[in-house]
Amino acid sequence: MASKYDVYKSEDCSDVVMVLNGSGTDLACCGKKMVQQVEQTADSTLEKHVPIIEKVENGFKVIVGSTHHPMLENHWIQWIELIVDGKRMMAELKPGDEPVAHFCCACDDPESVTAREYCNIHGLWKGEL
Repeated sequence: MASKYDVYKSEDCSDVVMVLNGSGTDLACCGKKMVQQVEQTADSTLEKHVPIIEKVENGFKVIVGSTHHPMLENHWIQWIELIVDGKRMMAELKPGDEPVAHFCCACDDPESVTAREYCNIHGLWKGEL
């Protein structure tokens, strides 16, 4: 049942969607039900996925992994999202880019800061400040 800001992936064509207006219905693609991507929060392999958030002058910097995630043609971070006090910002990445995003926002004392990122192979990951 799709809810607002859930992320889903088609197992057939690899299309990825983020729900912006959740009606609670199931999503389908290629004639099959899409798979909800669960926010993972702990790395258990050599590849690091959990987004690391740093407060910097004029905003935040998000780095994917304690060791930079690979950004290869067949394995890369597609996007990084930052959520600050309920406001969302997104940076799209492509193979060859650094797995880092800078978000300029006025927020001296945020109530909550969360980052999510999406790896084309390993799915959705979440980190908090």
